[in-house]
Amino acid sequence: MTAISLRKVEETAPALVSLYKTAGLSLRKHGLDGLRAAVYLVVDYSGSMRPYYDDGTVQALADRVLGLSAHLDDDGVVPVVFFSTDVDAVTDISLAGHQGRVERIVAGLGHMGRTSYHLAMDAVIDHYLDSGSTAPALVVFQTDGGPISRPAAERYLCKAAKLPLFWQFVGFGDPDSKQFDFLRRLDELPVPARRIVDNAGFFHAGPDPRQVSDAELYDRLVAEFPQWLAAARARGIVGP
Repeated sequence: MTAISLRKVEETAPALVSLYKTAGLSLRKHGLDGLRAAVYLVVDYSGSMRPYYDDGTVQALADRVLGLSAHLDDDGVVPVVFFSTDVDAVTDISLAGHQGRVERIVAGLGHMGRTSYHLAMDAVIDHYLDSGSTAPALVVFQTDGGPISRPAAERYLCKAAKLPLFWQFVGFGDPDSKQFDFLRRLDELPVPARRIVDNAGFFHAGPDPRQVSDAELYDRLVAEFPQWLAAARARGIVGP
């Protein structure tokens, strides 16, 4: 049974009904139907991301993540971290107020800086721990480039492997850019030499992520989640 019913989505966020239905199909395909999990969204607010804010791509990603979250979490709210050189905002996007929400948040932010992955990861970890939840969490972490500090990002990912958090990194931009070599390497960090379980995935959504179909996006967002869940349960990181 889904966390939030189709009827509730129709009443509170009718524009997301199609996304909600497509997300449900993907979850069933990957054996995740009925799962309860928190969903986070982390969004790159560095200077090179400006076109993706201006053309609505970031809002479109937020809407898609909301459509997925409605199946997994019954509060209808996705915590969102905007980051650049520092953490620019820790806020949320809800079903009821999703339209234009990214634009309203960004209107209150300052300078678009660089990319400090580890600070954004720390903000998610703090939020999760403060929530008191023991449920697994899927963190959709979007970026269009590599981090300022690669050692710090790697260290945080390895430390976070002991928590019920799975990090699904999503790249925007030129798929051939060397900027993404680090994320590909991060995805392959050895287990158990560097981390207790494989707690991260990476895929590239291309220069225009809106061209990726909803079905493909959802499949790629959740494809590695079942394997992580099984490993995390086996190691006692996630309850049975």
